[in-house]
Amino acid sequence: MAVWRAHGLPRILRRCWAAGVVLAGASAGSLCWHTGGPTDFFSDRLDPFTGGLRLVPYSNGVHDDFPGQPRREVYRSLVAQGILTGGYATEDGTGLHYRGTALHEAVSIRPGKRAWRLDAARGGGYREEPIEPRLI
Repeated sequence: MAVWRAHGLPRILRRCWAAGVVLAGASAGSLCWHTGGPTDFFSDRLDPFTGGLRLVPYSNGVHDDFPGQPRREVYRSLVAQGILTGGYATEDGTGLHYRGTALHEAVSIRPGKRAWRLDAARGGGYREEPIEPRLI
C-alpha cells in the first residue's frame, strides 16, 4: 500500500473502480480493497491492518481456515473489539463479488468452503453468519 500511495495508484484505482473496471486480488490483494484486516506482513504474529483503500466499507479476513494459524480467531477478536469494522471472512479458494459497495455473492473454486459475514455484537463479542458460496 505504501508503494501504491507513493505512486498515486489509490486515486487511479478508485477512478477505475468507479468506471466499472473489475478489481481483484487474493490474500493481501483482497485486503487492499477493504478497510483492512488481519495480516502477518508486519511481524510474525497477526496484526490489524487498517490502511486499505476502503472501496468497500468492510474489513476482510482472508485464509479463514488456514491451518496452523489463528486467523479465524484473530479476525473475530479484532471485529469484536472494534479495532476492525464488521466485514467478511473467506476460507481459502473463496472470493467475494461486490456490485458497488454491496456484496452480491460469494464464489468458490473449492467445494465445501464458506464465507462469513461478521459484525461486533452489542454488549461484546461478535455475530457471524455463514454465506454459502456459488461453486465456480
